[in-house]
Amino acid sequence: MRNFVRGGIAAIAMGAGAVSAQAADLPSVKAPPPPPAFVDTYQPFQVRLKVGSLIPTQGTSTFYDNGIFNPLVGAILGNPAVGPATGLSAGPGGVLLGASTSISTSVIPMLDVAYFLTKNWAIEAICCVSPHHIQGTGTLFGASVAHTWVFPPSVMLQYHFTNFGAFQPYLGVGVNFTTFWGTRAGNNSFWLPFVPGSPLGGLNGATTNLYSASITPSWGVVGQAGVDYMFNEHWGVNVDVKYITVQPRAHAWGTAFVAGAPAANPIFVPVNVAVNINPIVVSAGLTYRFGGDWGLPKLLPY
Repeated sequence: MRNFVRGGIAAIAMGAGAVSAQAADLPSVKAPPPPPAFVDTYQPFQVRLKVGSLIPTQGTSTFYDNGIFNPLVGAILGNPAVGPATGLSAGPGGVLLGASTSISTSVIPMLDVAYFLTKNWAIEAICCVSPHHIQGTGTLFGASVAHTWVFPPSVMLQYHFTNFGAFQPYLGVGVNFTTFWGTRAGNNSFWLPFVPGSPLGGLNGATTNLYSASITPSWGVVGQAGVDYMFNEHWGVNVDVKYITVQPRAHAWGTAFVAGAPAANPIFVPVNVAVNINPIVVSAGLTYRFGGDWGLPKLLPY
């Protein structure tokens, strides 16, 4: 019996040793290597392709009577200015009461090009073209004042924060020059009411049509905040917000016809318009940086 127990203990010991030997022969399972650290090398050139929305924060306007006149009114009242007769203004240079505008929002492609003076400081040029529709409000309700294309190039000085790794926020400030082209009047008829109690107030109003419009260029200031998230030293994604002061002057010419006084027709309606657009531009897209190895000597193969 004693020999049997000793034999059993010896067999168990030998089996455990065999298992340990086999386990030692098995390959060990290694933990996956850590992801490579983000390397932010100096790349002096940057191009962004984005989609943005130009959103007017105001779009309101102040209309100035630029000499609305009618020869018959001048003969009857001794003053050809129609503004005082209709109650709409105090005469040439006066504000056209109750007249304003709203401006449409536009979604557009955008191109940004930048040069990094250092890893933190950059100069960026921003370019886009956006279509807009200016519509009348208040006493000009129903008027399609103008359709226009807006070209608002801006130059920015930016500071990029590079101490957050791949996450790189930035701030910028710059100057904007906004010009307008392809401007045309809406060329639709709308009702221009006269002020009750004015000399022509009993005629209620006139059917009006703006047949010509132009908008002068505007200089303004740009403020900017955004962030790049870089996947590597070349490629990343971008989100950006800008505020631009755009306050151009517009000029429009039209004619009005009073149904109750055909002999007074037409009334000529030139106006000078101070437009407050002041848009916010929100955009997102791809960032590509390059040029870090330009000018460096390269090893040639034998």
